Amino acid sequence: MTSSSAAIDRTPFFSVVIPFFNEEAAIPDLLAEVLEVMEGMGRSYECLCVDDGSGDGTAERIRSFEERPSSPVRRIEFVENRGQGAALYRGLQEAAGEIVITLDGDGQNHPGDIPMLLERLESNDLVCGIRAERKDSWLRRFMSRLANAVRGWLLQDGVRDAGCALKVMRREVVYSLIPLKTLYSFIPAMAAAAGFRIAEIPVRHRQRQGGKTSYGLLVFLWRPLVDLMGLAWYRRRCTLTPEDCRSAAARDAAR
Repeated sequence: MTSSSAAIDRTPFFSVVIPFFNEEAAIPDLLAEVLEVMEGMGRSYECLCVDDGSGDGTAERIRSFEERPSSPVRRIEFVENRGQGAALYRGLQEAAGEIVITLDGDGQNHPGDIPMLLERLESNDLVCGIRAERKDSWLRRFMSRLANAVRGWLLQDGVRDAGCALKVMRREVVYSLIPLKTLYSFIPAMAAAAGFRIAEIPVRHRQRQGGKTSYGLLVFLWRPLVDLMGLAWYRRRCTLTPEDCRSAAARDAAR
């Protein structure tokens, strides 16, 4: 894995984390939207783009944004494909902002919804999007509803659409997460196990901006199922509290 050496001039208030795998078609419009939205927030920010061993022009597209003068974009590259969960976890670990924002690299999440989620963060620690009027196939929507129903029943995290990648969280929530291949679906469950406050809000959902999904039926079902069993055990055994996570975040910030 390699990471670019581009320096951020000031400690960012926001960190945007986006994992990419063979998404060269989506990157120009998506990053342009993200940067426009974040500039409008009026606070310092960084945009961490994690290239998960892509075999197309993803790295070059990210680099074209990174090399602009005073760019907030920072590129992190995996030498080989390790999966979305690994890419997301690495980006979260690298994030320096007080507030961390995540979204998918395929362009289906709408960056324009970020300010709406941030408003709800004032009284919560983690705010998750609920994909309204999803633009996926009926099979993918069915699998998602089934997975969410089983997950919600077993983990009791109170979240209806854990698979929505558009999330905003306080930095300390990152310290409640463990590296799983299906991390993207279980962030709310881990945060809930540590006692953090969680809210959901409907967000827009769009067609993929090129590329193709990396998940077939078997992978979509069996990987989360295996991790679900582990998370059910973890939820009952976890001793973390929000204060533990805040202390860890404060120690890192002081280094």
